[in-house]
Amino acid sequence: MTPAQLRALCLEFNEAVEEFPFGPETSVFKVLGKMFALSALDSVPLSVNLKCDPENALRLRGEHPAIVPGWHMNKRHWNTVTLDGTVPDRLVREMAEDSYDLVVAKMPRETRLRLDRP
Repeated sequence: MTPAQLRALCLEFNEAVEEFPFGPETSVFKVLGKMFALSALDSVPLSVNLKCDPENALRLRGEHPAIVPGWHMNKRHWNTVTLDGTVPDRLVREMAEDSYDLVVAKMPRETRLRLDRP
């Protein structure tokens, strides 16, 4: 997955935006002000922090050496995924969608419905 593909993936979700609160080198992807993905898109190798259900996070870390506890994040709820080709793009897409869904799930029902995520 390329930086452009990662950016496009994160921005395809309803109301998703890219912001730079930590400086121009770090893209923070948010939905209605809440972060669901974080990446330094110019880094080599490319990596992304994604929110994850704690049990699923542990399972993924055990199955994929390129998935580790979230760097500078709550290690229980965030994974860092190194996009070096060892994690299938399909799984990265699923993880990004799960991250978005976990954030939206904490929003009021009216907001979830508006985002088409009941």
